[in-house]
Amino acid sequence: MDILQITNKQFLEFGRIVQYDGCSEMVQALEKYTPLPDGVEYIPEEIALQELEASKNIASNLYGGMPVQFGWCNGHNTKLNCLEYHRNSEFNIGAEDFILLLAKQSDIRQNKINSSCVKAFLVPKGVLVEIYATSLHYAPCHTDDKKGFKVMVVLPKGTNIKKPEITVRTGASKLLWAKNKWLLAHSESSEATQGAYVGIVGKNIDIKAML
Repeated sequence: MDILQITNKQFLEFGRIVQYDGCSEMVQALEKYTPLPDGVEYIPEEIALQELEASKNIASNLYGGMPVQFGWCNGHNTKLNCLEYHRNSEFNIGAEDFILLLAKQSDIRQNKINSSCVKAFLVPKGVLVEIYATSLHYAPCHTDDKKGFKVMVVLPKGTNIKKPEITVRTGASKLLWAKNKWLLAHSESSEATQGAYVGIVGKNIDIKAML
């Protein structure tokens, strides 16, 4: 697996770079107000990020006026473990360079996907990216173990909170892991031991040797 730049034309299948002059304020807030855990931690909504002028100014633009939550995913990680999707795009910006492992929802067959479909993209510090709703993604990977990663995660309000009680009526319903969050886990992941649907076949990608 090669780690591609987001300027590579292959990234256009998964997302795009968003030009916004408030990115530096977002990065500074990530650095100042959010922790750097040893593992991976995710908070759907962080008040220190939510109340930034940069966040308020762009919120209505990102989802056309829908309520928006600004959270974070921070820590240290080099493995794929899972792939998720939402019914909408996700926006990310990092306080350090980070790597996204991405695949296409269209590569899912009967609720399974082979990890060979996954591609790796390097997102530079301070660059805001949109990851399309049709792109499978999960926790970022760090580029430097000493620095880890701090990534803002912007989604429609309510996403990734407690799983709703639903009546299963579609084949994909068994993938629902949280509100507006469909998850495919690798058998080696901690999520699989917690009951997540095991839908990733093949190797559990680990980019550690590539860093």
